[in-house]
Formats: sequence, structure tokens, C-alpha cells
Amino acid sequence: MLTKTADRVADNTCEETNARIRRQTEANIEHYGRMGAQAITRRLNELDAEWDIERCLETVAPILTLTGIGLGITTNKRWFFLSAVVQGFFLQHALQGWCPPIPVMRRLGIRTTQEIESERIALKVCRGDFANFSADGGSTRQAINAATR
Repeated sequence: MLTKTADRVADNTCEETNARIRRQTEANIEHYGRMGAQAITRRLNELDAEWDIERCLETVAPILTLTGIGLGITTNKRWFFLSAVVQGFFLQHALQGWCPPIPVMRRLGIRTTQEIESERIALKVCRGDFANFSADGGSTRQAINAATR
């Protein structure tokens, strides 16, 4: 069954791992929200450089595929099977949002684009970038609630 693009990785991740990632995101928002605008700006720059799960998979899949092709050409044709398996899993991920590396990457704390963007928006709220939120202490809680829904 095909799942919605935005939800497919989180929907195929165990709830314990999703909860741990959510707690870490909330802790980041609280921490940087208390530290002020300069710290938030630094964190936003860090978030710009953070690799999401899609980028990680888009890097791992071709590395393994090219490795299989290279070894298939130079050592034994059976290595071509590695390339076929990797691409099959990559297709499965594109359609369903799951493939064997996903649980490992998620346990390592690699987040989805949506999870990274949620932290980004919440930090901007804490910094006062949006007129409908105040920059007082209550905005941090509002931002966390908005980001982790």
C-alpha cells in the first residue's frame, strides 16, 4: 500500500524511536529557545546542514549499487546481485517508506525533512519571527506544541 510522502518514514518507524526523536526535538527547542536569538540563529544554520533520512538513503543506495557493480566487473558476477537488491529496497522505500536501513538510521536519530522543519519553525517562533506569537517564555511551549503535533 502506498503511504503519504510526508508521513511514510515515521509511519514505518517504531513508536519508541519516533517518541525519542520527538523528545530530542522538544529538548532542542527548549534549550535554544532559552538561549536567545543568536543561539537560535546558530541552531538554524546547523539545521540547514542536517542531512534528512532521504538524503542519507540517496547516498547509501548508490554507494552500495556502485560497489556491487564494481565488484561484479572486477571480481565475481555474483556481486551484481547486491546492486539489484539495493535498488529493489530503494524502490520499496520510494513506494512504502520502508527499507532495511530505515530502522537503523532512525535509531541513530536521523530525522525526516518534516521533523527538521518542525524544529526550524518552532525556533523561529521562539525568536519572534512570526507576528502572531510573542517572544515571552510562553512562546517556547507554544512552539513545541506546534512543532510536535
